[in-house]
Amino acid sequence: MKELIVATKNEGKVREFRQMFEKYGIAVKSLLDIEDIEDIEETGTTFSENATIKAETISEKFQIAVIADDSGLEVDALNGEPGVYSARYAGLEKNDTKNLEKVLEKLEGVPDHERTARFVCAIAVARPGETTFVKKGYCEGHIARKPQGENGFGYDPIFVPKGETRTLAEHGAAEKNAISHRHHAIVQLEDWLKEQA
Repeated sequence: MKELIVATKNEGKVREFRQMFEKYGIAVKSLLDIEDIEDIEETGTTFSENATIKAETISEKFQIAVIADDSGLEVDALNGEPGVYSARYAGLEKNDTKNLEKVLEKLEGVPDHERTARFVCAIAVARPGETTFVKKGYCEGHIARKPQGENGFGYDPIFVPKGETRTLAEHGAAEKNAISHRHHAIVQLEDWLKEQA
């Protein structure tokens, strides 16, 4: 089985990538499997820039193909916040609960039809000596009034995908993986992934 490094220490993302790459016969290794890897500073102003920084840093270090994603939530009524700051929206310690509470607090009093939002995922593929390329995926929806569901991670408990009545955290893993922003980005990588298998 072919192995790919996904440049992340986020266990939720690693789990999703493993499930999604299984059908391509690709095993996923993450930065959690490699000792002494320092956090990569994400200095980009877009999801694509941050994904590229992470992928190229690790690809250069190990001289192999590396995938990195940068993803987050954009809420229209908050002018696109939290955006690239999704993981640290409520502070540097990356607390999922505090992050989503901050979004709900800021949306207090905002009517349902103005609570539109989307998850965005940019996946960068870096290979030694080759140009990095990026694919993007989106999952449109709206922000619920309160957190619901036990599955998923991040903002999943407050995000209701378009055409659904349940939050992403109320979806099972297979259901979520079929409609998520990460899924939509990975589908665009399909040809490249098949070449790797």
